[in-house]
Amino acid sequence: MTVWLLLFGAILSEVTATLSLRGALDRPALYGVVVVGYALSFAFLALVLRRGMGLGVAYGIWAASGVVLTALLSALLFGEAFTLMKASGIVLIAAGVAVVELGSHRAGRATEAGAEVRA
Repeated sequence: MTVWLLLFGAILSEVTATLSLRGALDRPALYGVVVVGYALSFAFLALVLRRGMGLGVAYGIWAASGVVLTALLSALLFGEAFTLMKASGIVLIAAGVAVVELGSHRAGRATEAGAEVRA
């Protein structure tokens, strides 16, 4: 469970930094939030990897969640357009992450089964 909380922290830090980057165009003081947010995000992501989550899975979830949350929140906070095309892209991103996650579980089970056969 801890690894998922760390990944959630990485996602929220990255989204906060990215939204602050947009906000810093009007309020330059937000560049400090950008630097801290990205640093925290990478630190959390490193902890996730250190705890054993696969890189493809961790990065896929981190990146896709960041894209989805940033698209949604930028529409709410900055009035950016949220079109049917963007919504379709979000659905495709979510489907792609689900496929990567399912593939990693199947690969893990196959590796475990192979290790049991050799033992």
